[in-house]
Amino acid sequence: MIRLILVALYLFLFLVLSIPVLVVEWLVGKRDPGHRDRLSKALVGWGFRCIYTLAGTKLIVKGKENIPVDTAALFVGNHRSYFDIVLTYPQFPGITGYVAKKEMLRYPLLKNWMRNIHCLFLDRDNIKEGLKTILAGVEEVKNGVSLCIFPEGTRNKVNDTFLPFHEGSFKIAEKGGVPVVPMVIVNAADIFEDHMPWIRRTTVIIEFQPPIDMKEMDRTARKNVGTYVNNLISERYFQLKEAYFPATPPEK
Repeated sequence: MIRLILVALYLFLFLVLSIPVLVVEWLVGKRDPGHRDRLSKALVGWGFRCIYTLAGTKLIVKGKENIPVDTAALFVGNHRSYFDIVLTYPQFPGITGYVAKKEMLRYPLLKNWMRNIHCLFLDRDNIKEGLKTILAGVEEVKNGVSLCIFPEGTRNKVNDTFLPFHEGSFKIAEKGGVPVVPMVIVNAADIFEDHMPWIRRTTVIIEFQPPIDMKEMDRTARKNVGTYVNNLISERYFQLKEAYFPATPPEK
């Protein structure tokens, strides 16, 4: 109960007290967009670290050496928790936005910060608008801004399962000429979703796998890259879960 109150209060205060900062960032962005991007990344990254610290989350991050440092990338991962963004964003070394559902535009201040870190808003019910978002993503990665997307298309409600990865999600990497970096997220739902409305202390594992260059894949493999990456992530997910959260044998 205390952790839930602390996280909710912190988020509220961050959004309200950051209103003057948003004004300053708007002015800075008029003259130097790159400076605004770096400032936004630092502030949002710091804010997210504070949130998962208040939640009592111990975070173990593996494979950061697999993140490209000389190019933008498309990060893709499994999605079980609202905390997935909070946990992953501080790990990205460069400017990185998320492909989020358009419903996030309902929330004032939050949507402003999302735009400042280059988030894109996807209309999942409108094919034409969805294509525009993908094309905007292609331009972002071509300009050196990485993107993170959860190709299941929605937050999975069932532990230890994986929804199919939408193949269209990978067009950003294919058309933008950037590598795909699979992310494996283990146990994030134990922070909140597994026992809503309470937030509990737990350990979460994030592992970045070696980047995938879609230019090196043949046409058939590119067409089914979503299935391929889904299999990579799911296989590693269960390996990590067994290593860090072994099942307790039943009592005799």
